[in-house]
Amino acid sequence: MTAAYDIPVVLDRREGPYGEVVLRRHGALLQIIANGCFLMDTSDGRSERLLVDAAYGALDGRPEPEVLIGGLGVGFSLAHAAADPRWGRITVVERESAIVGWHRDGPLAELSADALADPRTRIVVADLVSYVHETSDTFDVLCLDIDNGPGWTVTEDNDSLYGAAGLAACARVLRPGGVLAVWSAEPSPEFEGTLRNAGFRQVRTEEVPVARGVPDAVHLAVGPG
Repeated sequence: MTAAYDIPVVLDRREGPYGEVVLRRHGALLQIIANGCFLMDTSDGRSERLLVDAAYGALDGRPEPEVLIGGLGVGFSLAHAAADPRWGRITVVERESAIVGWHRDGPLAELSADALADPRTRIVVADLVSYVHETSDTFDVLCLDIDNGPGWTVTEDNDSLYGAAGLAACARVLRPGGVLAVWSAEPSPEFEGTLRNAGFRQVRTEEVPVARGVPDAVHLAVGPG
């Protein structure tokens, strides 16, 4: 017989412009599901923290670099960046207003309250793909974590972000010598090649072992020019 705590409990379910997004509790964990696709939960966060730290480490030592975090998720990347006084402005672009609400006054606030209160933090409710094409802002670092990887996107619209046009848009908002860091549920040699073909330099991948299966990965690259 399955114990009650092994059964996921839906805490909120919303229909948004990109489909259904669900917050549920599974035992001690909070989970985000988008259109039936598991995105992330609060079980670990090592790879999200690596996303931020590896991007900072790939920079050239410039003071108070400004970072764009693509995807709020359960808040691991934001909380980790805000806990580090070396960062300057921290901008988070999240297209699901429901997720932002769960952080502001819902169950995820326990993970992100301090980060959201940090004066360096700015939340933008927008589609990241559109944002990098349209914004006039520039950043020292782009940390992207909106999908399960370049080959496993949450919606088809996100596919373009990992191709030539999307990477050109990312390069456009990166300051000279800036760093692009992309989280993935598995390493992608194909994406490394796409980055190089798009003119990015110092392309490499850092891996985070997981309990089962292939490791999580962070793809790192320095912008062209």
